[in-house]
Order: sequence, then C-alpha cells, then structure tokens
Amino acid sequence: MLHAGHVPDPYVGSRAVPIYQTTSYVFQDADEAAHLFELKQYGNIYSRISNPTTAVLEERIASLEGGTGAVALASGMAAQFGTVMTLCQPGDEIVASTQLYGGSLTQFTHTLKKLSVTAKFVDPSDLMAWESACSEKTRLLFVETIGNPSGAIADLDALGHLAKSRNIPLVVDNTFATPYLCRPIEHGATIVIHSATKFIGGHGTSIGGVVVDSGEFDFSHFPTIAEASPSYHGLKFYDTFGHYGFLMKLRAETVRDTGACISPMNSFLLIQGLETLSLRMDRHVSNALGVAQFLSSHPAVNAVHYAGLPSHPHHDLARKYLPKGPGSVMAFEIEGGRAAGKKFIESLQLFSHLANVGDAKSLVIHPASTTHQQLSDEELAAGGISPGTVRLSVGLETLEDLLWDLDQALG
Repeated sequence: MLHAGHVPDPYVGSRAVPIYQTTSYVFQDADEAAHLFELKQYGNIYSRISNPTTAVLEERIASLEGGTGAVALASGMAAQFGTVMTLCQPGDEIVASTQLYGGSLTQFTHTLKKLSVTAKFVDPSDLMAWESACSEKTRLLFVETIGNPSGAIADLDALGHLAKSRNIPLVVDNTFATPYLCRPIEHGATIVIHSATKFIGGHGTSIGGVVVDSGEFDFSHFPTIAEASPSYHGLKFYDTFGHYGFLMKLRAETVRDTGACISPMNSFLLIQGLETLSLRMDRHVSNALGVAQFLSSHPAVNAVHYAGLPSHPHHDLARKYLPKGPGSVMAFEIEGGRAAGKKFIESLQLFSHLANVGDAKSLVIHPASTTHQQLSDEELAAGGISPGTVRLSVGLETLEDLLWDLDQALG
C-alpha cells in the first residue's frame, strides 16, 4: 500500500509520488523514438498509453493482488470493456453472472452486441449453469467477488477450475472486496479488475479502473493474444512479451486506440487512497456488520442481504474467501416496497443519496430506479433486486451515529 512501485524522487527527493502532468515525453534521439513506437524498448511516448504517476498506481495494485502487472484505465467500466475487447473478437461469447452492477449488465448485453460479442448470464451460485452456458465460442467467465447489490459471494475455486478445464480466463471484478479482503488470483482468477473509483480511492474524488493479470494463464493458443497483430506489422504479443502479452496488448492496442486512459491527477489521488486501504476496510467492515445486525432485527425490514450474517445463503463462502469480512456494501428489503424505500431515503440525514459506493461517507440508493433501472423486471429479479430493495454503502462514521440515522429514517 505504501511503497510498491516507487522510491523517493532522485532529483528533488520527493517522498510523495510526483504528478507527471504531461501529455508527452522527449526522446533522446530518433532511434529511441522508433524503438519505443515499435515496442522494442520500454519507456513513455504519450500519456494516453503510459505515464510515470499511473505506473506507480499500476505496480502498487498488481503487488497487492499478487499479479504480474496491471494497466490503469479511465474508469471501472473502461477496465471491464478493455478486458473484453482485448480477449474477444466478433462472434465470440462470454458467460457472466446475473448478479452484477447494472451498468455491467447493460454493457455486456447491449454494447458488446454492437461488436458481435454475445453475453450469456447465469446464476452465480449454480456451477452447472456456468458449465452448460459455455461453448466453443466462449472466451471468458466473468463474476464479481461480491455481487452488486445482492451480496452474492462467488465460489472462486469452483469457477477457477471450470475456467481452467475450458482453457479460458476467469475474470473477477474485485471492486467490493479490494485486495485487502480477497485476492482472487489465489483462487484461480486469471484477470482481476477494479473500479478504483470505489474503495481503492476511498473518498469519492476520482474516477479510475485497473486491470491486473495473474501472469499464470497460457495465452499461447488464445487467438487475440497469440495471433499476429496487423497494427504492429505482424507482432505476436504472446511470443514477444510472454506472460505480459495480455497486458501489453491491452495497453498498446485497446487503450491506445479507444483512448480510455486515466489522468495523472486521478492516478495520484487513487494512490493517496491506497495508502490507508487496510485501515479503512477494517472500519468499513466492522461498521457494516453492526448495521446489518441492526437492520436484520428491525420490524420495518423484511430481509438483509449481507453475507456477514449467518442467515445469508453464502455465509460459508464469505468465511472462506473473505475471512476479514464481506465488504461494506449491502442491500435490504424494506416493508412497504418502493414508496417506503423512497420515504426512507429522503428521511436519512447522515447517509448521502447518490450513485457510488466505497466512499468514506455512508451512501444510499434505490437500485431499481437508478443504477439498475435499464433492466427489465425479469433481469432485476435474476439480479436479486426487488422494487423495495435499498442499497447501502457503509462508511467510516461512528457506528452509533449510523444506527441512529437508520432508526429515525425507518420510523
């Protein structure tokens, strides 16, 4: 969290990571410029592709996740899209959990369709469904460590074994868990992605995403990584870069061509958040458990979806994969449905009503009418969302104050 990827600046002695707020970088000579553009030499060309401040963020998160390297992008959605774009080509398929962030479901269902990539969705806890959905065209499995907002916990070991048997990557969105609570690579994940906007940044100030590669998947026969790249005169990313092949293709082709780059300032701010990640997550988790226990005993609440509670169907999976606690995002069903949910949200005083999670401040939202509003009733039900579902992101305030606010809002 504090040291990976950076040593004090050798020129001025800066202990903090400098913000390299520059678009481009001076070449020593014409040969160096040519070698950089041909990917024959490591270095910086243009901040759309790489930047020294961003490089610290990338190495730090890769170190925390136990990966071989990472690429940072403009947002979590960009990280997700960039991963699929790098692994897939027209006609390919992906298999994903039904219990994902609404924007992810929409991206997979509609945006990927425009690129002739088809997404199939399955119950994340039904391993037979995952297996049945796979075909010869399947190029990846996609799941969230902790489902948004249902709190479903992925059985990473089982999915990792399935992916390995099909010789395809398992891609895990680890946003809600962070590498402090869970390291999916240790359970068979090939690629881990983050919306760094959330708990990694931790203060609701900066948008960013990160893709981490385990370095353990054999891409030597994976078409998009192994085959010759027309945009680099026939260069083969796996042959040239080995276990960095996927990340180099993501950086040098997908991010370069889509322009989905993160700003140096946002990278700097996300680095500041990383420095206190473990301290914040301990407080987030302890507060969340207190809130979940309070809600589960309240007469105005019909159900609480938080795997830290023994009543949750995935409690045992949470204890296995997230022994420090299953994060601090939860959902609950309020008595009285949508109208009661609206009244509850508008009555809160400490919880902020907005579309984000992972902030130091506690947050609340009604998923069916906001983050997941593009989904049909059937898709909402498959995602574990009802008209009365309320999502909480429990922050760092004093637990007593949070419980007071919830109690007065519930009436």
